[in-house]
Amino acid sequence: MTFADELAVWGPNAGRAATLAEAQTYCRRLATSHYENFVVVSWLLPRRLRQHFFNLYSYCRWADDLGDEVGDTARSLDLLAWWRGELQRCYAGEATHPVFVALGQTIREFDIPATPFEDLLSAFEQDQTVRDYDTFDQLRDYCRRSADPVGRLVLHLLRQFNERSVSWSDSICTGLQLANFWQDVARDFDIGRVYLPREDRERFGYTDDDLRRRITNNAFVELLRFEVARARDFLRPWKSTGRAIWNGLSFKSEVEIELFARGGLRILDRIEGIGYRVWDQRPVVTKWDAVRLFCGCLWRTCRRRVLPRKMTRTSPLPSGGEG
Repeated sequence: MTFADELAVWGPNAGRAATLAEAQTYCRRLATSHYENFVVVSWLLPRRLRQHFFNLYSYCRWADDLGDEVGDTARSLDLLAWWRGELQRCYAGEATHPVFVALGQTIREFDIPATPFEDLLSAFEQDQTVRDYDTFDQLRDYCRRSADPVGRLVLHLLRQFNERSVSWSDSICTGLQLANFWQDVARDFDIGRVYLPREDRERFGYTDDDLRRRITNNAFVELLRFEVARARDFLRPWKSTGRAIWNGLSFKSEVEIELFARGGLRILDRIEGIGYRVWDQRPVVTKWDAVRLFCGCLWRTCRRRVLPRKMTRTSPLPSGGEG
């Protein structure tokens, strides 16, 4: 079913409310048919959280499609305003759309505030009118609303929402968003969006004419090298926090979080591997890459959990102590 079909059935003119069972089935179908990495994610998530993940994903999927799949800016803004109204109805206990009927149960069980949902909507609304960014601070603010809320929502599901976890979750989510931007420079340009900040383009001497002509020159290579390095810093919060980043997480959650971060890092590796020539070729992470990343994250998680115990058992007694 295309999004136009979905909109015809469950858009503003839908004539009935979904039951909870119908809503949960709808969100499950939407998530498993759209999200290509869900086989891995569904294994990593505890069974009790899978439906809630379907529900969160479905909200994001609909909001994203309302922004990108309608094909008319004014119409998209109207539909995003309608979606915001449906969110408010959800929090008021008056949901009728299947996504919000299912999502309401998740919101109540995990006590999720409206802010991350509203932030995502504000980013999708901004996409309709803002086509490029003058400064990295502006781009970072966009990522704060387009990417970081997703990590915060997942933290609520994991019951790990605290100041420390939010800090590194925001870092990873922004890093992933930046990695996707640099992977999709050409695709974004095709739809009239430029995420390379103007201040950075000017710093490296990459002109507006170069951009319009999609030229890969030394200026562009150095510009993208700089942006890739910046994204790497966001994707490796454990470099500054050490083992503390993993404290309190379940085994599967630990694997999942590292897998997402290292998936972004692998995209950056691929960009470097093609000499930053993203105008000519879109770098991709292969299925073999995904298998290696998954196995590597499993191994590192096991190692992090075993080594501290080994060190405790084998560490020499303090000087003068008898244990």
